[in-house]
Amino acid sequence: MSDHDILEMESDMEDLGDIELGMIDEEVVYPEEFLPTYHSIKEGGNAIKAQEVEFNDKPDSLFFNDGVRRIDFVLAYEDEDKKEYEKRHAFQRRKRRREYFEASLMKMGMELEATQSVLDEKLMFLKVHMPWDVLCTYAEVLHIKLPIQLNDMPARPSPLRFFSCITKHFYPDEKLISKESEFFTAPFEKDRQDLFCIKDKDLFFTPSMRSRMAYYILSRAPYDIRGNIKKFGITKLLDSGVYKAAYPIHDCRFNVKSQEPECPNERYLLYEEWAHPKSFYKIQPLDLIRNYYGEKIGIYFAWLGFYTRMLTWAAVVGIGCFIYGYYTRDTSTWSKEVCDPDIGGKIIMCPQCDTCQYWTLNSTCNTSKNLCIFDNFGTLVFAVFMSVWVTLFLEFWKRYQAELEYEWDTVEFLEQEEPPRPEYEAKCIYERKNPITGVKENVPYTACGRCVRVSIGMTTVIFWIMLILASVVAITVYRLAVFFTFSRELRNTNLTIAEPIKEYVTPQMATSVTASLISFVVIMILNILYERVAIWITDFELPRTKTDYENSLTLKMFLFQFVNYYSSCFYIAFAKGKAVGHPGKPVYLLGKYRNEECDPGGCLIELTTQLAIIMGGKAIWNNIQEVLIPWLKNLIYRHCVHVTSEKLIPRWEQDYQLQPSSKLGLFYEYLEMAIQFGFVTLFVASFPLAPALALLNNIIEIRVDAWKTTTQFRRDVPEKAQHIGAWQPILQGITILAVVTNAMIIAFTSDMIPRLVYYWSFSVYPYGNNTENTMKGYINSSLSVFSTNDFHPVDDEYIYTPPNLTTCRYRDYRFPPGHRKQYEHNMFYWHVIAAKMAFIIVVEHIVYFTKFILAYIIPDVPYAVKEQIKREKYLTQVILHETNLKLVSKRLKATETETES
Repeated sequence: MSDHDILEMESDMEDLGDIELGMIDEEVVYPEEFLPTYHSIKEGGNAIKAQEVEFNDKPDSLFFNDGVRRIDFVLAYEDEDKKEYEKRHAFQRRKRRREYFEASLMKMGMELEATQSVLDEKLMFLKVHMPWDVLCTYAEVLHIKLPIQLNDMPARPSPLRFFSCITKHFYPDEKLISKESEFFTAPFEKDRQDLFCIKDKDLFFTPSMRSRMAYYILSRAPYDIRGNIKKFGITKLLDSGVYKAAYPIHDCRFNVKSQEPECPNERYLLYEEWAHPKSFYKIQPLDLIRNYYGEKIGIYFAWLGFYTRMLTWAAVVGIGCFIYGYYTRDTSTWSKEVCDPDIGGKIIMCPQCDTCQYWTLNSTCNTSKNLCIFDNFGTLVFAVFMSVWVTLFLEFWKRYQAELEYEWDTVEFLEQEEPPRPEYEAKCIYERKNPITGVKENVPYTACGRCVRVSIGMTTVIFWIMLILASVVAITVYRLAVFFTFSRELRNTNLTIAEPIKEYVTPQMATSVTASLISFVVIMILNILYERVAIWITDFELPRTKTDYENSLTLKMFLFQFVNYYSSCFYIAFAKGKAVGHPGKPVYLLGKYRNEECDPGGCLIELTTQLAIIMGGKAIWNNIQEVLIPWLKNLIYRHCVHVTSEKLIPRWEQDYQLQPSSKLGLFYEYLEMAIQFGFVTLFVASFPLAPALALLNNIIEIRVDAWKTTTQFRRDVPEKAQHIGAWQPILQGITILAVVTNAMIIAFTSDMIPRLVYYWSFSVYPYGNNTENTMKGYINSSLSVFSTNDFHPVDDEYIYTPPNLTTCRYRDYRFPPGHRKQYEHNMFYWHVIAAKMAFIIVVEHIVYFTKFILAYIIPDVPYAVKEQIKREKYLTQVILHETNLKLVSKRLKATETETES
């Protein structure tokens, strides 16, 4: 390591002493392919300070005071010299680093101008401008694609053109947001500027491109050098308090147009046609979103809008299924038998816990009626429909994404074009040979070191997942413990206060609701704790690019969230009531708590309750976080600084008052939608209204995200993105798992398969006495008989058995007492198990085959887009070839002239 420079973003080695500007012994050269204009300040060189000017009373100006140079980025800091006298010394280190950093920026070609705050005399704003030559240099470094010629391909006619008189009302106002001209583009090359359509140098690079290039330099400029230890990057300067904020500025206020004549007012247009609640029904102006905020934010809102539109079809079918179940619940034969006083009223059920009492079946009448709404043949059809829907959603999204990739010039955005993260570059101390290019390069760890980092990360993730599973077990124990209490209290005949609601609140329902609420609270607490752990693990692994970092963090967080959010649902769907034994010989958890049983109607209604509470609670909680919290923070800040309308506040200071963007960007927005997507697909067989609730939430979510992004937060640094990243394979994994879970819910959680087996086999000869297939007698056949004399003596201490009660019923398929195989599973049980397994296998194969066929026949890239991509590549090659010929001709002419002379 002695032969290599150690680059660090920040170091705790403060005991090395401070180095004054101009004390650098050697020239430090940054890798030229990453930072071509990098040069450190030589020994004895003066650290040029940024020019300080007064505010020119133009609050809407986007330029330096000269009105010519555009502001591409803004840095905010507190002037150390205006601190209290006894605190000045403590801030001198910050001042030296800041001055060195600003000198490095100017050394690399950036132009700076400082202005004092209007509201706080200690606060300073440093405006950053990128000159033309620097823009050209870094446009080539970042492979930014720019127009070379107008697109001459004929546009495809829209299939909705015949309904334009109706659809035009759902589009943004064309007078405000006009359609952009389409160009063929190519990666910018500084030496071939003649190839590109440069009409106005000030407008050739969009503000989002300029901000992106400015941030690239800011994140790599040095601020401190001590011998061979070099520290650089605006990120660490922000973390250490040298700068208070760093952000690109909005072009105007969100609700008032700028007074500057050349201002495009894009923020105002986005608010009026996109973020304002009155525009909730309008299609999003994706091109304007992309131009203003960058491709990464644009692709998120494009995906969210597409997902919401596709949910419309699922919601319509789901509501239809719900209506069908609602209107047929009173005609269900088995539900009538439960509620019939002569049938369900005379069936005495065995106690469901060690302290519970006997109860009549018709006490669950309302639960059985509600279950009919969700447990019917319409649910089976809807589950199959959703399996096909989710495949169509992903396949059509790939096509739509391919169109956006071409329109937004991200088709060839490869990993090699994405620059390494500054944190990665800072740790590159080991040399290796690049397996692709064969060129020597520096990496931050050896192969063994990488394995150690990944192993530690995986171990930590597994530990936290086990912690979640432990919490699930704890909630299960809670269910078992409180079920005893609810059973004793709710069945108490002396309890008169709750009589009006007593028939609606069963012990199972009360336990389910309270456990769901506790589960929701536990989920939220573990989320907060695990977030810090996941970020720490990902930082420790040190991914190369920001895309790699986000994908790694995404996978860790989703694995955790998957277990956190879905574990309770999986327990109710596939574990609860499955291993309970039978009266007289129950199964105990931890040797103490008797496993809880499902309601005679099954656990499906409880699963529905769990989904409704988690989905509803999560939506309410997220909206509170996304709307109220940033709004209150901004309100409190404005109150604290005593902002008055009498003062003219410059554009950059107005933005400083807004909330900073999250360090994780859109991660939580995607995570929220991915979790929702799981609820909509994984358990939709138990809750057909899930797509409708998701649709309603997403319609609000789009406008809430748009509103907070446009009005409450500073402008994000624009980032390039080709697709939705690691979320694509996550969604595909959920769709594959959804087929299995829904088939198993219908088979094992609902009562559909046992009812079908009874209807087609056991209701008629030789097992039944009916001459025609019928559901009559199903309830009686689904309940086994138990002799009260077979209870253990310990049970008699808690359970009062009336003298005339000799038998009770319980939910299972077992032989009755007195049979030579008493309390063993009977023939009906094995028929049902065989039917359930056959159903899962058949449904899975049919659905998977259908998914495969649909995925095969729907191309990922539309044919028209393929043609345009080929046309653009051809045109680029022709232009480059002609340019090379011109250069060769010029050189030949020059050579001939020299020869003749």
